[in-house]
Amino acid sequence: MTYPLVIEDVSKQYGDKTAVNRIHLRVKQGEIYGLLGANGAGKTTTMRMVLGLIYPDQGSIQWNGQGYREELRSLMGYLPEERGLYPKVKISEQIIYLAELRGVKKNQADRSLKEWLERFEVPDYYNRRVEELSKGNQQKIQFIAAVIHNPEILILDEAFSGLDPVNVELLKKTVKSLRDEGKTILFSSHRMDHVEELCEHICILHRSNTILQGSLKEIKASFPKERVILETEEDIEGLDRLSGVTSVNKGLKGYEIRITSPETAQQILQLAMEQSVVQRFQIMEPTLNEIFIQKVGNNHE
Repeated sequence: MTYPLVIEDVSKQYGDKTAVNRIHLRVKQGEIYGLLGANGAGKTTTMRMVLGLIYPDQGSIQWNGQGYREELRSLMGYLPEERGLYPKVKISEQIIYLAELRGVKKNQADRSLKEWLERFEVPDYYNRRVEELSKGNQQKIQFIAAVIHNPEILILDEAFSGLDPVNVELLKKTVKSLRDEGKTILFSSHRMDHVEELCEHICILHRSNTILQGSLKEIKASFPKERVILETEEDIEGLDRLSGVTSVNKGLKGYEIRITSPETAQQILQLAMEQSVVQRFQIMEPTLNEIFIQKVGNNHE
């Protein structure tokens, strides 16, 4: 197994405040790794250490098996949450300049920029200024700035911020294609549905500490299934009287039922089959959003 990015036992202090406390993670080649946490949890500090902008007080970070070196400028790409492009400068001028700073020849950078603008369906932006674009299209240009030099490791901080649903899908498709090309991607987002769709492994930080980490699939399997979706031809009577049912919400298509044990789910199915034709019965695994709230909520004290 190849791990282009390895963070071992890394901590960072600012005075008496611990920003990151002994974080450990490995991101393999061709993976999107989710780094989650509320504001102040330590995500941005971790990303800045990965980028080599600040140094850890303890532990080590390795990129392709080596420590910090000048080559990192061309090895890594970074999409910050805050937009950092010059609003009054032509897009072509500043993107090509940024690529040259990372060791790309001017004609290659120009060719690559045109290809990316075509890919994002905005070829006419080549000679536009950033301030002339909508926030969503500014984000597209910022994304191009992060990948113009074809980096091996990508750090994406709130990559889909400010995008409408169509452009979110376009960027998600792009991120997945970069993963499939073998890029190593560290991905931060407040949107748990995006993380569920994109990430294989996750690390949840809370107040500088890792409170949950590992395979998303295994994490979800380790939490109890407490929600049942039921759709029937006729209304079902008595669901709320079953032992182990904590709530019943009836919607347009059917019922969402909260339960305390797997046995209760079977009682729900039996009751429904006695009264109607069952069109859908599904015991749902917890969403990442529910897991996040449960873990962070339990650690707020």
